[in-house]
This record gives sequence, C-alpha cells and structure tokens, in this order.
Amino acid sequence: MQMRYFTKTVWLVVCLLFVSVSGWAHHGQGLSFDTSHMWTTWATVDEFHYINPHPAITFSRVDKNGKVEHWSAECGNNPSRMARDGWTKTRSLALLKPGTKVKLYVGTSLAGGFNGIVNRIENEKGEAIVETGEVRNAADMQGVPSGYQPTAADKAKAAATAAIDIYKDEK
Repeated sequence: MQMRYFTKTVWLVVCLLFVSVSGWAHHGQGLSFDTSHMWTTWATVDEFHYINPHPAITFSRVDKNGKVEHWSAECGNNPSRMARDGWTKTRSLALLKPGTKVKLYVGTSLAGGFNGIVNRIENEKGEAIVETGEVRNAADMQGVPSGYQPTAADKAKAAATAAIDIYKDEK
C-alpha cells in the first residue's frame, strides 16, 4: 500500500515538472512581435479561429495603391483569459464572421512579412470587439503598404533581448 502511494506521488511530481517546464518555455510577445511599434489599420476578416494557445485571425487590407494584402495574426491572449474577460468563443465568432470590417491594432512579426499579433479589434463604431492585450501609442497606418515592418535596429534589439542568459546566476 505504501509503495503504491509513493509511486503515485512520484508520478504526480514528474507531471507537475513537465507542466511547469512547458509553461516556462512559452514564447513572449516582446520576442516574437514588435509590440513597441503597434499600428492600426482597417481590414476585412477572412477567418477567425478561437484556438489554443492563441486565437488566430486572417484578414485582408488594401494599401493606398489599391493592392490587397493578406495578413495572418494571433491574438495577444489565450482563449481562457479571453473567456474570463467576456470574449467567449460564441461571442467572438459571432462578431468576427468572414467579411466583417474591423479596425485592428497590430504588432508586426519581428521576422517581417504579413504576420503579426493583434491586441485589439474594434467594430466600425470604434467599440472593442476583442481586446486581448495592452495597446500603447498605435500609429495609424491605414493604406500604408505593408503596414509597419520592423527595421534592422528593431530586429537587432529583439535578438539582443533574446540572447540574454536567464540562467547565468545558476551556473
């Protein structure tokens, strides 16, 4: 009986260690996306997926030359946090149907391209449909081709931050 209890306890500890390690390894927004240069644009929802680890949106926007850009982005928070804030799957999917015109607050991927993170989605009246993260000083990039693309300095700063050895004191 005592051996069975010991075995269950060991398995519980091992499982908790695996869970905590995977939580520690989760990416941070600041290392993947340029959240220091958030920007806004009007877009049309192509698809919205309420999935883990982050809901995802694909959208189209038109630049000042009339060229359509197709973007993909993840939302800043996970579904459980969004649900606690009132943005359930049913509510989010109902308000973000394909073809819906929205204003997005975007942080472009540090790798560049048409990928990013969306921290706020507004309807045409300016009301928040989904608010998934902090938005600071977002620049209006409506119609600007490619929105805001990270500069070489932005990428270098992110690389330097990612290269910090968080275990240096443990060696």
